[in-house]
Amino acid sequence: MAGPAATRGRRGRAVRATAVAVLLLAGAVGCGDAGGLEGAGATPTAAGPVRLWPQMTPASSPAFEIGEVDTEVVKGVKVPGDDIGKVDPVRIVRAEIAAHPGDYEGAKAPYRDTEARMADCAEGPGHGDCPVLAPYYRDLTGDGRDDLVLGFRLLPGKTTAVRVYTVVRHRIEQVMAWEDALSGVELAGRSLVIRSPSEVAGYEYRLQWTWDRDQGAMLLTHDEMLRTGSRKPPRTPSHRPSSSPAPPASASGTPSATPSGPPSASTG
Repeated sequence: MAGPAATRGRRGRAVRATAVAVLLLAGAVGCGDAGGLEGAGATPTAAGPVRLWPQMTPASSPAFEIGEVDTEVVKGVKVPGDDIGKVDPVRIVRAEIAAHPGDYEGAKAPYRDTEARMADCAEGPGHGDCPVLAPYYRDLTGDGRDDLVLGFRLLPGKTTAVRVYTVVRHRIEQVMAWEDALSGVELAGRSLVIRSPSEVAGYEYRLQWTWDRDQGAMLLTHDEMLRTGSRKPPRTPSHRPSSSPAPPASASGTPSATPSGPPSASTG
C-alpha cells in the first residue's frame, strides 16, 4: 500500500492536471475574458517521512508495561438479565476496593479517604460527598448492549479513576482503567476521550480509548498534547507514563449518549 507521501504526491499531480485543463478550457471558450482563471504557480512538492537510524535493529518487546490491555472480572456482583444498567454502580466500586485493599484500606493506603467516603453513597452516585460520579451508558463494544462508563474520585487528592465495564459470559468485566487529574471526559462514537491538564502552559493531554474486539479491551489508540490557549500551568500536573503507544485513531466527535448525569465529567 502506498505511503502518505505517495498519496499526497498523486493528489498534488491530479490537482495540477485539473488546473491546467480548466485553464485551457477557459482560454478556448473566451480568450481574453476579464475574470478568467489564472495560475497560482507551482504547487510545492510534499515532503515524505525520512527514516532515521535505519541500521538499528527493531525492538521485539516493549520497554515499559503500561497495562493497556489489562482486564479484570468484577467479583461478587451479579448482572440481572445480563443488563449492566440494572447493577448499582456503587456496588461495583465497593468490589474494586475489596479487590485492591492495599490501595484503599488502611492508614497508609494512597486512596484511603475514598473507602471512608463510600459511607456517603446511600443515596447513590453523584449525591453529596459520595466519591462515585454519575454513571454513563453507551454501547462501546458493538454487541448491541449498553456498557458502563464509571468514574470515582481517588481521595485524598484530585485524581479521578475512569473505568469501562461490559458483560462477558454473564459477568461484569472491567475492560478499561485509567487514573489522572481530569479536565473532562467525553463519549465520541464508540470511543472514550479523556482530557487532562498539562504542566506546559496553554496545553492539555487528550487520550482516546477505543474498543478492540481482538484484545477484548479498550485500547489507548490516540495520545496527544493539544494547545488550548494561553493559561497558567495547573497546580496539580497530570501524571504521565514514561512511554505510551500512539497508533492511528478514529476521529472523535460530539457525544450523543443519554447519560444519567451531565454530558461531560470534570474535576477541580
